[in-house]
Amino acid sequence: MHPDCTEYVAAQPTPVHPDDTTYDSRRRAYRAQAQAIEGDRPEMAEVRDIAIVLSDRTVATRLFVPPTETHQAIVLYFHGGSFVIGDLDTHDALCRRLSRATGMRFLAVEYALAPEHPFPAGLNDAIAVTRYVADHGDHFDAPGVPLVLMGDSAGACLAAVAAVELRDENLPIVAQVLVYPTFGPEVVTNSSHQFASGYLLEMEHLRADYRGYVGDHDHTDPRISPLLYSDTTGAPAAIVVVAECDPLRDEGLAYAGLLEHFGVNVEILEAEGMLHGFMRQGSFVPDALTTLDDVARHLRDFVSSVEGTPAL
Repeated sequence: MHPDCTEYVAAQPTPVHPDDTTYDSRRRAYRAQAQAIEGDRPEMAEVRDIAIVLSDRTVATRLFVPPTETHQAIVLYFHGGSFVIGDLDTHDALCRRLSRATGMRFLAVEYALAPEHPFPAGLNDAIAVTRYVADHGDHFDAPGVPLVLMGDSAGACLAAVAAVELRDENLPIVAQVLVYPTFGPEVVTNSSHQFASGYLLEMEHLRADYRGYVGDHDHTDPRISPLLYSDTTGAPAAIVVVAECDPLRDEGLAYAGLLEHFGVNVEILEAEGMLHGFMRQGSFVPDALTTLDDVARHLRDFVSSVEGTPAL
């Protein structure tokens, strides 16, 4: 483990098991932690909250416009938080950094959280918002530009599933970026054993949150456990980011292999010595920002390679 990560882990309080607290308490604590670790929020040309009104609900989003917009694309970002915590504020600083580094507009999506809104509510939000943005690009001052689906942890799972479920709808989705994704409650890998406890993400806690997310639904549904998709042909090109010391590392690599098996172009970026959540830890682990910049570079290359979407 990277020395800065070791120091960061040592400074964290003992994690409380989800059964011993409330979701409201966890959400407040997660917001407080996000504020403590984010450092300075980078300046943007514009940050605008936009309520997307759907037929039966309204989804909150936040648009980030970089000071220098060099690439014509809009990235839909789905935050992490085990499907039960996280919001627009907890990942605000990360979206700002990624938007500036890529030169692209980012639209963060506040999808419905479990257990109040179990599967498939959050996924339905992700899919509906993607369709909406594709049809109403002018609302985000980005008409006709390519879309990228991106998320971290639980949000990466939503992005991955949306990418597969929407593949036949002729939407302008050119890439998916999956950052240390989780791919189901029953996945067992070497890394899930090796880093099960003491590396920030506690596997016992994640599985407890999955119970709140899945509810009474069959966990073998590939929309919950994407490693069980029988075919991902036609899904957009993917960047899969994994951390060396993350219990979810191997399932991310396994999903990259599944995509490649069905002819999807995949680039894998592994952050040596890093932990789950490292993209938000740059204030304490400066080397994490190197990988963030690498992700941005690869995403710029993906978008630039799409015909008709040159850098501005």
